[in-house]
Amino acid sequence: MFSFLQRKTTLCDSGLLQGAADHHSHILFGVDDGVRSLEESLAILDWYAGCGISHLWCTPHIMEDVPNTTDGLKARFQELKAAYKGPLQLHLAAEYMLDNLYQERLEAKDILLHGEDRILVETSTIAPPLQMQEILERTMSLGYRPILAHPERYRYMRPEDYSRLQSMGVLMQLNLPSLTGLYGKDVMARAQWLLKRGFYHLSGSDCHREGVIRRQYGLKVVPIKFIESLKPIMPPYTGEE
Repeated sequence: MFSFLQRKTTLCDSGLLQGAADHHSHILFGVDDGVRSLEESLAILDWYAGCGISHLWCTPHIMEDVPNTTDGLKARFQELKAAYKGPLQLHLAAEYMLDNLYQERLEAKDILLHGEDRILVETSTIAPPLQMQEILERTMSLGYRPILAHPERYRYMRPEDYSRLQSMGVLMQLNLPSLTGLYGKDVMARAQWLLKRGFYHLSGSDCHREGVIRRQYGLKVVPIKFIESLKPIMPPYTGEE
């Protein structure tokens, strides 16, 4: 009788996040444009655990404008792990801009991997880097598999660009808040298009601030059919992908 009342829910209340992994976040404090304090990092982790997330990847920026070092990020990550006493399993990788610094680090094999052999990469949202395909091909020739962060946010990409990257073997990571309108209607439409056609391999929050992610996951109401469409890319995390 009242089934219409059950047609919408929040991401946190939906059960979708139960046992899932957040593959992209900026909650490692004080290293980029993300979370600034240890206290905020810990608050986010506690809230995520309450939503059912079991694994979280800290993926701070590494780019020419934010030249974080591998050793520096590892040291800060150990501070976070030492302070956090909750159930979430924490992992460290990075989000690399496809720029000159990335190519230098790649050749030196000075890379924070996302799992065994994957590298999370990004570009500007408005224009591709020079020789983008060549950089990705070089990455793969060295035995790594690129994960393109939030492809729905790249305004310069056309359908054929996504298809070409997919055929190369590039993985794609969805920002969940893209589907709830955080970045605007155009990005939301792109995300829906990519999701429907099976381009995404994994997902993440791209969390930079506690308040934003609480609104997106805990207050933003979304249709049940939206939750169902996300289940194929958000299985309980086993570490084998």
